[in-house]
Amino acid sequence: MRISVIGTGYVGLVTGTCFAETGNQVVCVDVDAEKVARMRQGEIPIYEPGLDVLFERNIEQNRLHFTTSLEEGIRHGSIIFLALPTPPGADGSADLSALLHVAEAMIPFIDTYKVIVDKSTVPVGTADQVKELMSQKLSTDLFDIVSNPEFLREGAAVDDFMKPDRVVIGIDSERAKKRMDTLYQPFVRQGNPILYMDIRSAEMTKYAANAYLATRISFMNEIANICEQVGANVDHVRRGIGTDTRIGKRFLFPGVGYGGSCFPKDVQALARIAESSGYHFSILSAVMEVNQNQRERFAGKIINYFGSKIDGTTIAIWGLAFKPNTDDIREAPALSIIDHLLNCGVRIQAYDPEAMEHVRKRYKDRIQLADSAYEALEGADALVVITEWNAFRTPDFERMESLMKGKVVFDGRNVFDPDEMFSLGYHYESIGRSENLNLNKTT
Repeated sequence: MRISVIGTGYVGLVTGTCFAETGNQVVCVDVDAEKVARMRQGEIPIYEPGLDVLFERNIEQNRLHFTTSLEEGIRHGSIIFLALPTPPGADGSADLSALLHVAEAMIPFIDTYKVIVDKSTVPVGTADQVKELMSQKLSTDLFDIVSNPEFLREGAAVDDFMKPDRVVIGIDSERAKKRMDTLYQPFVRQGNPILYMDIRSAEMTKYAANAYLATRISFMNEIANICEQVGANVDHVRRGIGTDTRIGKRFLFPGVGYGGSCFPKDVQALARIAESSGYHFSILSAVMEVNQNQRERFAGKIINYFGSKIDGTTIAIWGLAFKPNTDDIREAPALSIIDHLLNCGVRIQAYDPEAMEHVRKRYKDRIQLADSAYEALEGADALVVITEWNAFRTPDFERMESLMKGKVVFDGRNVFDPDEMFSLGYHYESIGRSENLNLNKTT
């Protein structure tokens, strides 16, 4: 099939590449001419495990193409995916300006039937809005609007796309359904479902999924905080409830809060959708409050430990991306924690396997970026672990001790074993584990 993808951000590039991998002819459109030129040369602009192999193969096989021409993209595709940014506006609602601009701009280039697919995360009613806008200047015989929300986890997006748990498609046209069914059949050969539903329900499904997962994270962080107060161990609690089949094991790990491009803006947008419909979504208000408080609470542990000596302290930070296996720092907890520490006069030495350049652009010379995890430890009074990259899980503790001034570790993702840390003589604080109680300051 002939597929066009408008927008080559994270979702658009994964979508276009994976469709090309199943034999489709794909044209990806982006307004950034420099980015398009780099992609034409085989340079992938994001870090996503496994994507580079598919990206390079499909360019070589002449199935994946890039252009700045919207006309070229629209005329090429029988199915056109809109994978455009919908960032939060000032009031928290999704900003649809990019999506609506493209929807209007492509009208002059549609002279044969097209299926227009909203791949972006958009508020309920957006497909109706796009259809109304386009139908003012274009016969509805020439297009159908479909909602096909993405459920891609950064760090596992290729597997999620190629072997989806389910494909959600909101649709009101039989001819569009046939075309979408043909497109997605190669991805559901193992029997996972394509769920067809009305368009508004599909739009809501994306928000409901992300809001629920964010709720689990904030709930578990609250449980962890209570565990610290009463002397319980959240690791035991997590296993105790995760083996209940009604609850399940995933998204129960406590930490310093969720981040990234989806959860923060989608939770905020859903709360705004509820408000605009006359309903107060009280749970989501609490979810957002807990998430913000969790970052502040963790930064507070570091600040409280050093007390009046915090100004001038050197702290090493391991992990800057919002999660492992990505270079994405959007709404990353590390940034909030770094900002708190900088405001206290702390000198930051940081390392992340993939996110360094993005962080460099944000902070410039305000923090020092190390070439390795161990280089970040040189002369540090403490280590703070914020992102749980596998490379951080089993470090050389003797080497750490030789590099650091102080044997102090704040573990924001419960990467290390408390008993081992104490046996090695470290002052160690983590999230929701009883070792955090009754700690005596060493300074």
